[in-house]
Amino acid sequence: MDKSTSPIGLFDSGIGGTSIWKEIHSLLPGENTIYLADSKNAPYGQKTKEEIIALSCKNTEYLLEKNCKLIVVACNTATTNAIKELREKYDVPFIGIEPAIKPAAIHTKTNAIGILATKGTLSSELFNKTISGFTGINVVEQVGYNLVSLIEEGKLESDAIKELLQKYLAPMIEANVDYLVLGCSHYPYLVPQIKEILPPHVKIIDSGEAVAKQTKKVLEADSMLNVSGLKTETLFYTNANPAVLKEILGNKYTVEQKDF
Repeated sequence: MDKSTSPIGLFDSGIGGTSIWKEIHSLLPGENTIYLADSKNAPYGQKTKEEIIALSCKNTEYLLEKNCKLIVVACNTATTNAIKELREKYDVPFIGIEPAIKPAAIHTKTNAIGILATKGTLSSELFNKTISGFTGINVVEQVGYNLVSLIEEGKLESDAIKELLQKYLAPMIEANVDYLVLGCSHYPYLVPQIKEILPPHVKIIDSGEAVAKQTKKVLEADSMLNVSGLKTETLFYTNANPAVLKEILGNKYTVEQKDF
C-alpha cells in the first residue's frame, strides 16, 4: 500500500517539539504533518520510566489512528526512556531525538561541554551509554528544573526563567565550556535568553536539524516521500489550553483542543 501521502506524526510532552516540527517542515515542505502536544501531562522529565512509556504508547496509538506513516518522538525524555519499547511494540518507523553530545564532544577546544536537559533524560540508560563514549571531556550536566513548566505557561520572557537560566549556566561558564547542548526540545525557545548570559564564543546546539535529516533519509529509504505535489495539511492537537501553542506557532496554524 502506498503510504507516501500519509502524514508524519510528531508528539511531545507539550509545545517544545514544535522546534523539531519547524525543522522537518522546513526541510520537507511537501509532507503532511500531525503534531500532538501532550501538555496536560507535561513535563515528562519528572515522571518514572514506566509513566513515560505509557504516555508515549498513548500518543503513538492516537497518531496511528490518524494513519501516520512515520512517528517522530519529538521529546528527549520520551526518546531516551521509551523509544526501544515503541519500536518493539509498533510496526512503524520511529525517529528519536537525543542530545547532540557527539558534535559538541568532537569539536570542543576547551575539553568542556555543558548539557542542559530534563532529569528524565540525564538519568536515562541511553543518555549515560552515549556519554560514556567520551572520556577525557568534562561534561557539565544540569537539570533544567521548572523550565518546561514555565515555557508551557507562556512565560518565555519572565524574570523567573532568566533567574533559573543564570543559576543553571553559572557552573558551565565557570568550567569554561565552549559548547552548550540543549537536551530538551522546549529549550531552543530559550536561546535568546541563554545568549544574553553565556560568553559569545560558546556555541549552542540542539538536535532539530539532525532529526529532520534523519526523517528525510528514512522516508527515502522506505519509498515514502510525498512527491504527489498536492496541497499539504498541517494539524496541531493539544489536550490543554491551546493559547500558548498558537502563540509559539505565530498564530499561523489552527490548533485543536482534543482529549487524548
